[in-house]
Amino acid sequence: MDDLNVVMRERLQKAEEMERAGISLFPGGRAVSHRIKDLLNRYGEKDAQSLEAEETEFTVAGRIMAVRSFGKSIFMHLLDAEGKIQIYIQKNHLDAEAYALAGRLDAGDIIRVSGRLFRTRTGELTVAVSSLDLLTKNLRPLPEKYHGLKDVEIRYRQRYVDLIVNEAVRETFRKRTLIIQTIRQFLSERDFIEVETPMMQPIPGGATAKPFKTHHNALDMSLTLRIAPELYLKRLLVGGFERVFELNRNFRNEGISTQHNPEFTMLEFYQAYATYEDLITLTEEVFGALARAVNGGSFQVAYQGSVIDLTPPWRCLPLADSLVELGGVPREALDDPGKTLAVARSMGIEPARFEGHGKILTKIFDEVVEPKLIQPTFITHYPLEVSPLSRRNEQDGSVTDRFELFIAGREMANGFSELNDPRDQRSRFLAQLEAREAGDEEAHEMDDDYIRALEYGMPPAAGEGIGIDRVVMLFTDSPSIRDVILFPHLRPEKKS
Repeated sequence: MDDLNVVMRERLQKAEEMERAGISLFPGGRAVSHRIKDLLNRYGEKDAQSLEAEETEFTVAGRIMAVRSFGKSIFMHLLDAEGKIQIYIQKNHLDAEAYALAGRLDAGDIIRVSGRLFRTRTGELTVAVSSLDLLTKNLRPLPEKYHGLKDVEIRYRQRYVDLIVNEAVRETFRKRTLIIQTIRQFLSERDFIEVETPMMQPIPGGATAKPFKTHHNALDMSLTLRIAPELYLKRLLVGGFERVFELNRNFRNEGISTQHNPEFTMLEFYQAYATYEDLITLTEEVFGALARAVNGGSFQVAYQGSVIDLTPPWRCLPLADSLVELGGVPREALDDPGKTLAVARSMGIEPARFEGHGKILTKIFDEVVEPKLIQPTFITHYPLEVSPLSRRNEQDGSVTDRFELFIAGREMANGFSELNDPRDQRSRFLAQLEAREAGDEEAHEMDDDYIRALEYGMPPAAGEGIGIDRVVMLFTDSPSIRDVILFPHLRPEKKS
C-alpha cells in the first residue's frame, strides 16, 4: 500500500505540473475515425510495401498499456474496447508541444492519436503518430504488467480494473452478450414476444425462495423484489398471448456461493398448447443455437476439465429412477416414507418438520445424484410436493409433468406442463400456506388474483426458466458465477 501511495503522489504531482503548463487533463470527447479492430481487420495482413502506398491517416483513441522510450522516439501500446495496436512517436514528426506531452504520458492515460500505418522491422502493425491529444489523465497506476490482477477479491470488487488488464475477462462478457442476443433471436424467430413484468410484487411467487422485502411509501404497502416472473407471464397466456418470454433479473435473499448470487439473470418463456416434452426438444435446440453462435459450431464444450457433449438427444431419466441408478438408493425405500427418512438421515440430512416425503426425496437427489450429472440430462417427474405450479402426471398423480436440466453437476433449467385448473391450484397454495405456518419461509403465499386469472381460463401450456449466468459459465469455462456477473455482490469492503 505504501508503494501505491508513493506512485499516486508522483502521479498527482505530475498532473498538477501539467495543469500549470496549460495542459487540460480531462478535456472531454474527441472524434475518432476508426476503432482499433477496424485497422487490424483491414490492414493486419497487408505487407509493408502496401502500407507505405496507403496515404490515409487514421484517428484512434484508447488507453496506454505500455510505454517504451528510446531517446527521440517512443513506442506505446494503445488499447480500446476490442483491440490493441502499437503507436510510434518520433520527435521529428510532431511539434515540440505534442512531443513534450508524449514524454509526460503514463501507462493508464487515455489518448487520441492520428497517423499513417506502417510495419516495424519486427513486422508489427504500427501507427506513425502525426498528432496526439490527452483525453484522460490516469491518477492511479494499473496493476504491474507481468503479474496483472490476480487477487480474486479485488478482481470482483474492482471489475473496471479487471476489464482493463485481463483480455480473457473482456472476452467472457462479450460472449455473455452474444449468448443473450442469440437467445433473443432464437425465440423471436419462433414467434415468441418479449415482455416485461413487475420487479416489485405484492406477493412473491413462481419459485420457492426467500424474497427481499421493501415498502412503497406513497401506497403504504409492503412489496418484495420478485423471485420469478412466472405468475405474471402466465397471466399473459390468459390474456391471449400464446408465446411470451422475459430476460431479466430475479432476486433471492439467500446465500452466496460459486453458483448463487442474490441478483441473477433468468430467461423464462411460456408456450400455449405445448407440453413439457415439447420444451425438452426446444431446450436442446436453444443450446444447439448457442453452440453454433458461441462455440464455433462445435457441440463439444470444454468445461473445468470435462468435455460436455451437447449433441441431442439428451438423456431423460425420472427422478425416482435416478435415485436408484445413480444414487444407489434401494427401490423399496422410495415408496416408504419411513425408509426414505432413514436413508436421508444416513446421509446426514435432517428434514424440517414441514418437509414431506417428496421434499426428502429431492434432498437425497441433491446430495447423491446431482453432482454426477455431468453430461446433459433431463430429470423428470418431480414429486407433487415440490412442484406447486406443475401439472399432475395423468398416470401417477404423486408426480408432475416437470423436468430439470442438469449439466456439469448443476441445474441449468426448470420446465413443466402448467397447472391451469384453478381449483387444484388453490388447494396447492393452501398446502403451501400450511407449510409456511409450520416454518417454511420459501413456501408460496396465496395469490388470489392469479387464481382469478386461471378462472377466466388459461390454455394448456408449458413454461421454462433457464439460468443465464450458469449458461454463460458453461460456454466460457468459468468456475464461479462471480466470473460471469460484471458486478457480483460482495461483503462490505474492509477499510485499511
